[in-house]
Amino acid sequence: MSQLLGTARASPSLAGFVPCRRQISLKLPSFSLPRNGFLPFKRILQACLQSSASGTTDPLALDKSEIIFMGTGTSEGIPRVSCLTNTSNKCPVCLKANEPSNKNRRLNTSLLIRYLGSAGRHDILIDAGKFFYQSALQWFPAFGIRTIDAVIITHSHADAIGGMDDLRDWTNNVQPNIPIYVAERDFEVMKKTHYYLVDTSGITPGAAVSKLQFNIIQEEPFVIHDLKITPLPVWHGHGYRSLGFRFGNISYISDVSEIPDETYPLLEGSEILILDALRPDRSSSTHFGLPRALEEVRKVQPKRTLFTGMMHLMDHEKVNEDLMKLMDTEGLDVQLSYDGLRIPVSL
Repeated sequence: MSQLLGTARASPSLAGFVPCRRQISLKLPSFSLPRNGFLPFKRILQACLQSSASGTTDPLALDKSEIIFMGTGTSEGIPRVSCLTNTSNKCPVCLKANEPSNKNRRLNTSLLIRYLGSAGRHDILIDAGKFFYQSALQWFPAFGIRTIDAVIITHSHADAIGGMDDLRDWTNNVQPNIPIYVAERDFEVMKKTHYYLVDTSGITPGAAVSKLQFNIIQEEPFVIHDLKITPLPVWHGHGYRSLGFRFGNISYISDVSEIPDETYPLLEGSEILILDALRPDRSSSTHFGLPRALEEVRKVQPKRTLFTGMMHLMDHEKVNEDLMKLMDTEGLDVQLSYDGLRIPVSL
C-alpha cells in the first residue's frame, strides 16, 4: 500500500476563534445613489462590487486570502440534459444555463479556500465531485491556480467524492501527492468506491492513478497548513451524517436537512455563512429549501449569507431579485452564489 493513513492534527478549541471584521477589502469605484430610500440597495450593490464577477481573469491582491466557488449546483448539475431535450416543456433555467457564461450554469458544490498564511499561499479544496475536473478546467487557468494542497470531504456521495480519480492529473504532473481529510465513516465508503486509490498494492505497475494521503478527521478542530478547520456536524437526510466546515469567520454547510443543537454554538459570530438551499418553495428529505434556509439565517445571524446547491428551479436573477428585498425589510444580506464567484477574505 502506497498511501499514508493517519489522523489529522487537532487544533485548539473553538474558543481560540477571534472574530475578523475585515473579510472584504477591495476598493470600490465611486458612485452615488439617492439618500432617501435607497440605502439597502446601495449596501447590496456594494457587496456585489466587492465580489469579482464570474469569468474574470484579473488577479486579486497577492496579500489576501480568498474563497472561490468551484461549483454551486446539485448532483446532476445545471443544465439537465433531460430539460434541454424536452421539446414539449421548455425549462427556462436550463435554457439559460446552456449559455457558457450564464450564472444559472452550475456544477457540483465545491469551494476552494486560497489561504495566505505565514508559510505562503495554500489551496485547500472542499469536495471533489463528479464535475470537479470540468470546474478545474474552467477556473484553475482563469484564476492562476496550479496546485491542490489538500482536499476536505463533507460526505461520501458521488457529488462530493466522484472526482477523486481526476486528481491523478495533479499527482502525475504537478505534485507528488494530495492529502485527503475525511471522516472515518466516509473513508469506509471510499474503500469500496475508490478501492484502487485507498489500497494501491494491486495496481498494475506504471498505472497512473491518483496518489492520495488519507487523514481521518473527527468532529473536532484540526489544522491544515496552519489554518484551523472546525467540522460542523449536520444531518443530510435521516440518519446520514455530513460535515460542514468553519474556517476563520466563514461557515460552509453545503448538504444539510437538519442542524443539530450542538452545532449552533460553532456557528456563532460567522461573518459569512454559505448554506444549502436546493429549491425555492420547500425542503426535500435531504436538503434545505430556500424558506428553511432563510429561517436558519435568521437564527444564526451572519453578516452575509450565500446560498449554494441550487437546482434548476432556482433562477439566479429572479431569486436574487426577491432576496434583495430582505435587506430592506429585515436587514438580511442574502444572495445566491454562482460558479466562479470569488471573494477576498481575512483568515
